[in-house]
Amino acid sequence: MAESEDYVEEDYGYDDYDGDGRGPPAGWVEGDTHHVPEGSQFEYLDHTADVQLHSWGDSLKESFEWNAMAMFAYMTDIRKVEKLETQEIEAEGDDLKSLLFHFLDELLFLFSAEPFFIAREVKITEFDAENFKIKAIGYGETFDLSKHPQGTEVKAITYSAMNIYEDKPTHDCFVIIDI
Repeated sequence: MAESEDYVEEDYGYDDYDGDGRGPPAGWVEGDTHHVPEGSQFEYLDHTADVQLHSWGDSLKESFEWNAMAMFAYMTDIRKVEKLETQEIEAEGDDLKSLLFHFLDELLFLFSAEPFFIAREVKITEFDAENFKIKAIGYGETFDLSKHPQGTEVKAITYSAMNIYEDKPTHDCFVIIDI
């Protein structure tokens, strides 16, 4: 980006080593709260006043799971979350987009209200893409500020610019979360 008198570089607390503007590199650790654990199949994309979650997988089911993990990793450093308990959720939709929306919304509700559950891992146990139903289990624990660094609050899941590419080999999912 060319520098001008009006240009002010924002300090995001990390160096954009690869210059792509998509957030910290996967190995970035120093003081981060939006850490992308090594081997993850998600990334954060900049979006005006919000953030876009981009996940991919060998199947649509796996991409949905990674999108859930991207959301939880945006709220805290999930490397510090232990798998001490489980929470089961069910979600239904009228199409794949509404299914993904309701799936993430159910998980966000678990975090936002009792039991304030934060997942280290989310596994979909039943994925019905024809009838648009999901059953899933989250493995994690109750969020505790003395143990889990506070990341950015996720206020809501949105349909804005939501895209699901089930016909691609990587089954990409894009979801904007309101922060």
